This record gives sequence, C-alpha cells and structure tokens, in this order.
Amino acid sequence: MIYIRSLAYNIVFFTNLIALLIAATPTFFMRRHGIIYFAKLWGLSSQWWLEKICGTKVEFRGLEKLPKGGFLIGSKHQSTWETCRLMPIVPDPAFILKKELQYIPVFGWFTRVGEMIAVDRSTGAQAIPLMMQQARRAIDEGRQIIIFPEGTRRPVDAPPNYKFGIARIYDELKVPCVPVALNAGLFWPRRKFLRFPGKIIVEILDPIPAGLSPPDFLARLQNDIETATNRLVAEGRADPVYQASRR
Repeated sequence: MIYIRSLAYNIVFFTNLIALLIAATPTFFMRRHGIIYFAKLWGLSSQWWLEKICGTKVEFRGLEKLPKGGFLIGSKHQSTWETCRLMPIVPDPAFILKKELQYIPVFGWFTRVGEMIAVDRSTGAQAIPLMMQQARRAIDEGRQIIIFPEGTRRPVDAPPNYKFGIARIYDELKVPCVPVALNAGLFWPRRKFLRFPGKIIVEILDPIPAGLSPPDFLARLQNDIETATNRLVAEGRADPVYQASRR
C-alpha cells in the first residue's frame, strides 16, 4: 500500500506543480509578489495532498519566534519537502539557489520573476560579491532569505556538513539568523519516491542575534540545528504510525 500511495502522490505532486505553473503564467509579467503567492500555494497544496494520500501530517513549532522584517533562515535540508513547504511560513521568502536552476524551462524563469538569489559558480571569485549584492537588496526590502547551510540534501543520520558560506552572509548582512530543525527525511526520503505516513515536525529555534564572529556563529548554528534535528528524528521514529509503515 505504501508503494501505491507513494506513486499516486508523486503523480499528483507533479501534476499540481504543472497546473500551478500554467495558472501562474500571467505573473511572469508582474512583480515578484504574484509568483510568490503561487509558490506558497504550491507548498500548501502539496502538503494537503501528502496528508490526504499518504497520511503524512505536519506540525510547526515555534513560529512565534520568527522576527519581523528581513532576516536569515538557516534550515536543515533532508528532502524536497522543505524546499516548497518552508515558503508559506514567512511573508516574502527569497531562496539562495544555484544559477543552473534558473535555466530550467518555466520553473527557472519563475525563480527569476520571484527574484530568488542565484549563485553563479562559473564566475569564480565574483560569485560571492554578486550574490551578496542580491542578498543585501533582499534584506533592505524586508525579505526573509532561506538558506540550506549544508548546500544540498543530506540523508537522515548523515554526519553534518555545514559550509562556511552562510557565515559569510551572516557577517556581511548583520541581521539575525533563525535556525530551523526538522525530520522530513524520515517521511520523504532523499532521492526516493516513497512517502511514509506519520508527522513531519518542523521546529523554529531561537534566533541567533547579529554580531557573532563567523566561526562562532557557524558553530552555534550547527549545534542548535543538529541537536534539535536529532531529537525530532528520534521523536518521529517513535511515532507508532511511522513504525507500523516500516514493518
């Protein structure tokens, strides 16, 4: 039954994405707020279908800790789930992403309209200054910059691999950074089509204030995220619904 439900969900997930991209076509000629509305709708509708088809619920903890205005979000990255589902929790999100993603037909075009922050690694030493310019503009406009500090999806229980890039951004922008822990990889595993029932938990942790040295900031960010993520993973594995699905 897990395989059937997972297959059904994946079909619905991509059908839903294509339908929303088509519906969002008029926003290509508007400012970013139109496409961000549809991006948030994608996240919310994807989760609605995930619960209805696969029995995978979600719980957000600590949303009241999110500051107002512009700030950084440093999130654990275990699956595609958080790529779409984190957007609706803040007013005006801006992801930092690889420039190559903007060359994907339709999807990539809309990341440009949504004014996402692209890192062009082909420019070598110029990549960071160009990315910083975009990030500074986003913060000045009161946006919330979402970063995955490990750079790519990491399997549950994989050793942490935090990059120094987020520390450089934090030091340059001088704004708070909100760590985010989660256990989504238990239910939406990396590079697998299976979707397991249970409850994804996302925890917004205490913001790290501006002003720490980059090494101290990175050490605190990793400790906060990893400690909370390990706790959430243990809680998810103890869920009777999840345990029953893995037998």
